[in-house]
Amino acid sequence: MRTQFTQLLVSLALAATALTVSPPALADDVKMVGVVTKIKMAGDGKSAQATLKDVKSGESVTINITDDETLDKFKDKRIQDGDEIRAKFDNNGNKSKSFKKTAGC
Repeated sequence: MRTQFTQLLVSLALAATALTVSPPALADDVKMVGVVTKIKMAGDGKSAQATLKDVKSGESVTINITDDETLDKFKDKRIQDGDEIRAKFDNNGNKSKSFKKTAGC
């Protein structure tokens, strides 16, 4: 009886862990190389939207940028329209995880 109760508790704990870990895994990361066609900084300077034209497909994708390093690159013009970028972002909300020039920066 005690063993069955312990097994039940372990099973419930594993199920709860699986449910809490799974949702972030559903947001797939997308990697792409594209040319910046437009950068729109927010008024407070704490976020931006960059539109990239995918080199392979030709589609335009708008990526939301919130990290300070990339925002600083926008502000001091190290990244600007026409630059080729290697981007990594989540497929749910297009939030940037990595945003760098292909030639470095």
